[in-house]
Amino acid sequence: MKTIISVAGARPNFMKVAPLHTAFQKYADTFRHLIVHTGQHYDPTMSKVFFDDLDLPQPDYYLGVGSGSHAQQTAKVMVEFEKVVEQQRPHLVVVVGDVNSTVACSLVSAKMGVPVAHVEAGLRSFDRTMPEELNRLLTDALADYLFVSEPSGVHNLKREGVDEKKIFLVGNVMIDSLISHREKAKQSTILHDLELTPLGYALVTLHRPSNVDIKEGLEKILTIFERLTARTTIVFPVHPRTKKMFSRYTMEKRVDSIKHLKLLEPLGYLDFLHLMEHAQLVLTDSGGIQEETTYFGIPCLTMRENTERPITVEVGTNHICGLDADGIVRKSFEVLDGTAKNGSIPELWDGKASERIANILFQQLHD
Repeated sequence: MKTIISVAGARPNFMKVAPLHTAFQKYADTFRHLIVHTGQHYDPTMSKVFFDDLDLPQPDYYLGVGSGSHAQQTAKVMVEFEKVVEQQRPHLVVVVGDVNSTVACSLVSAKMGVPVAHVEAGLRSFDRTMPEELNRLLTDALADYLFVSEPSGVHNLKREGVDEKKIFLVGNVMIDSLISHREKAKQSTILHDLELTPLGYALVTLHRPSNVDIKEGLEKILTIFERLTARTTIVFPVHPRTKKMFSRYTMEKRVDSIKHLKLLEPLGYLDFLHLMEHAQLVLTDSGGIQEETTYFGIPCLTMRENTERPITVEVGTNHICGLDADGIVRKSFEVLDGTAKNGSIPELWDGKASERIANILFQQLHD
């Protein structure tokens, strides 16, 4: 029996670990699959509800590292995860995405001689001011199995000198979760609760420091909201980081004065999925949402200067807009006027990426 440990630290990780857990059950005679929740997202609204929505079992280990600087958080994860590896002596550690937990657990595993599989490998924004980019680069350098969601990832890894035998283009596990939970999400009452009609609102998510930690950035965002709500309702589940910054810069009155702006607490996966599928437009600085909107065929305006997921622009419905208020409003109005570009679903985004990963690992690890 081979022990595999999968690591989840933040909300996007849970959507990637859930289909992997399901796929590993097919090989229950060979694999014992354990889940470690590092506690990087420690607020129940940011983590527990996602375990419930995704039908994930309670984690086998909860490290409870909480918040802190990048160094503090990474160090805490390493110290606590080392204890788990010492106790379990796993045959493989699976890390997903690009958060601090991803690189911390990869480093611990590599130093302890445990092979590492990185799911969502090879993605590059080529912007080293992003902590996630550094996490991606370091994790891929340490990984023994690199599971890639789109062709750009294969190209990036080869260019960086990674052995081709380690690279596997398998598709997108985030889309696996979307497909498997789409029907269940239809039971959500969120549209009724918020008095919304399908295609009658724009959905917004914002959390990146480059957007919400700087007063000028928040002012631009509120300007966009004020102009856009002249044409449509905005639904905005507010990330705790963003909420804190509105308060720090005493912007609450301006926020409250914007008509047709619905501020929400962070939502569970199913409610958010339902909201996204029925939105006319999504504005975001998230990586995963660029992928989910591409699958749904919903126009997405990414409020960043770059993306590590270029296929969402080349094939999908994504536009990279930066934080240009005039450009974002102009592009938003194009969408509302029905003149946005159409996209298509990328190859291998078929809901079976996790099955491919489990099958490859079975072949590689099976005695």
